[in-house]
Amino acid sequence: MRRPLLAADVVIRHRGGVVLVKRKNEPYRGRWALPGGFVRYGEKVEHAATREAREETGLKVKLRGLVGVYSAPGRDPRGHVVSVCFLAQRIGGKLKAASDADEVKIFRQVPWKKLAFDHAQILKDAGFR
Repeated sequence: MRRPLLAADVVIRHRGGVVLVKRKNEPYRGRWALPGGFVRYGEKVEHAATREAREETGLKVKLRGLVGVYSAPGRDPRGHVVSVCFLAQRIGGKLKAASDADEVKIFRQVPWKKLAFDHAQILKDAGFR
């Protein structure tokens, strides 16, 4: 039996904007995305979210709430991926691209047409317009 993969994404509000990473790898290489990634076996989704934020942005974050659960079967070209997305706040660290991010940046104006996956919908759900 096939099952969906589980991911965690993070909307980090910082300095009046949102932290996005430029993807280093396919799918959507070169597009901007929320920090996030796959949950490891035996790992809590919340831990995966904070780990991925740290690995991709250099920031230590505290989760502040749930933005939503995104489960449309076609949201990721690699297959059926369900994402639990959290709202987070920076509590430490230094902003720097790492892991599978080419670049990390704070956007005061969201680059709507350059976003990966369904991250435009997630950002709208998190209150960005």
